[in-house]
Formats: sequence, structure tokens, C-alpha cells
Amino acid sequence: MDFNLLATMPQSLATIGIIITLLMVFLLHRYFIEMNKDNIKNQSIVILYIMLFIMIALAIVGILVVWGYDVSDFLVNIFEDAEGLLEDSVSRIVGSLITVFVALIIYKIGRISMYKLGRSTGANQRRKKTIAKITLSILKYIIVIVSFLAVLSVWGVNVAPALAGLGILGLVIGLGAQKFINDLISGFFIVFEHHFDVGDWIEINGFMGEVVDIGLKTTKVKNIRGEVRIFNNGGIDPVSNFSRTESLAVVDFGIAYKEDIAKTIAVLQEAMPQLQSENENMLEAPRILGVTDLANSSVNMRAVVKVKSMTQWGVERVLRQRIKEVLVQNNIEIPFPQLVVHNPSK
Repeated sequence: MDFNLLATMPQSLATIGIIITLLMVFLLHRYFIEMNKDNIKNQSIVILYIMLFIMIALAIVGILVVWGYDVSDFLVNIFEDAEGLLEDSVSRIVGSLITVFVALIIYKIGRISMYKLGRSTGANQRRKKTIAKITLSILKYIIVIVSFLAVLSVWGVNVAPALAGLGILGLVIGLGAQKFINDLISGFFIVFEHHFDVGDWIEINGFMGEVVDIGLKTTKVKNIRGEVRIFNNGGIDPVSNFSRTESLAVVDFGIAYKEDIAKTIAVLQEAMPQLQSENENMLEAPRILGVTDLANSSVNMRAVVKVKSMTQWGVERVLRQRIKEVLVQNNIEIPFPQLVVHNPSK
């Protein structure tokens, strides 16, 4: 019989009991959070995780005590080692903190500058906002990389091999991620060739919306329903930009066949200048082009007007309402679909 095994049996059973108890607590903790994830607050989740961490620490201490380990001596040794390490590394710690502090200051200054540039008014405001977003994104990555290498240098790490390794790693990644590189290059040309800016209305692959963000890799577009679609810059082909020139509002309407077409055009043209003075989005007075179609129940006509970019939908609604009012005021019939039935027997 192995008496050593018998001697350690109580400690082994106690250890197994502590581990099983801790496992049960962990499972109950996870089950409770999963069942109450819709009602539990973030603060309560943090408290639960802190309690779980404390119980894990107590379980570890309990296991050490069961096996006769001097926990107090262990903690004292850790404290003494940490104190000695801290004394030897004060200058490096201070240098690292200064490096991080300077990096944060530079990023903060850059962020404020780019924010002011993006919020500035006047000519090319959308262009400035786009450049500000791209510049801030690039600045963030540069600051992180340079700060990381500077901290390594402070701690005595030779960064030259690290830079060489990054170059080789970048080459390997570039060969294996050609689509990613294609997106970056396309994003660069989109920004600096001024294809479109933040705030422009564009259409990509049948999806029309406002550009809300431009990065070197992706572009985010939000349509009038609030849906945001993310496009890889390398896949933006073709793209239509509706914000570079004025838009055209087009309204088609019909009158009855018995009505005088010349009179209809005259009364509408007389009312259109007043409509322009009431709507700042109209760049000219609406024009009645004339007859566009001889339909089954109506003579269809068309009104057009040049408007500010991407305001045509609102102007079209106003123009339809005014046309309806003018036609009613002048007793010009607006027909509705109707069917005439002929009975040859009579």
C-alpha cells in the first residue's frame, strides 16, 4: 500500500472539492448573466465579474493553504521582487509614460485641428471634411506605430530588426492580400482625385445615398431610409455623383381632352414665378414644356425646373400641389381613369 498516497488523500479531496465548487459557481454565474442579459445593468455585470474574480483568487489561496504552502511568504516575496524591479526600472517607466503622454497630446492636437477643418464653412466644405477624416485616420496609425517603437527603444529593445521584420511581414501580407491593397489604392485615388466627398449623394451598384464616411479601405453610404451600406473602395465601379451639378425636378400631370392646352400653359406659367420666390431651392421659375403624351383618359403635360443638388424630390411635391391648385382655380379639369362602353344594339 502506498502510504504517501494515503497521506495526501485529504489534500487531494479538498482540492477537487474546491475546483468543483468553483466550476459550479462559474456555470451559475454564466447562466445568470445569460438569462438576465436583457434586464441586467452594465454596472451589475461588472460587480458580478469582480465577485467571480475574488472567488477565483480565494480558491487559489485555499488550494495553496490545503497543501501547506506559506501564502504570506509568497506574497512578501512577490512584493519585494516588484519593489526591486520598480527601483531598477524607474527611468524606463518614466520615459515610457512621457512617450505615451506626448503621443496623446499630438493626437489630441491633430484631432482638434482636423475637427475644426471638417467643421469649417465656405467653399469646398465637403472636400475639407473628407480630407480631415482621412488625415486623422492616417495620423492615428502613425502615432500608434511610432509610439510603440519608441517605448520598445526606451526598454532597450533594438528596433532596427523589428523594422526590418515589419518590412518583410508587410511584403508577405501584401502578396497574400492583394484585394486589401487594391482597396487602399482605390481609396487613395477616390480622395485625392476628388471622385466624391463626405456629404455628396452618390449611387453605387443601384444603392443611392449620402456619403457619411470615407476611409482608405471602405466607404459608408446612407440612403433616405437610414440604411448604411459599406462598400470596399476597390469595388466602387461605376459610381454616379449627383452633388456636382444642379438637379432637375420633373412633374408630369394630365388635363382633360376638352381643355384648351394653350390656356392651361398660360395660366400655369403666370403662377410659376411666385412659386420660385417662395422656394429657395428653385434656381429658376418652373417651365411648362407642353404635351408629352396623348393617354387614354388625359392629355399629359410636363413641368420642369432646375433646383439645388438633391432637393428635387421636395420641389416636385411642392410643384405638384401648386399645379393642382392653379388648375382647380381656373376650372381646368384633371381627369381620372375612366372606361367608355359602346352598345351597338341601341
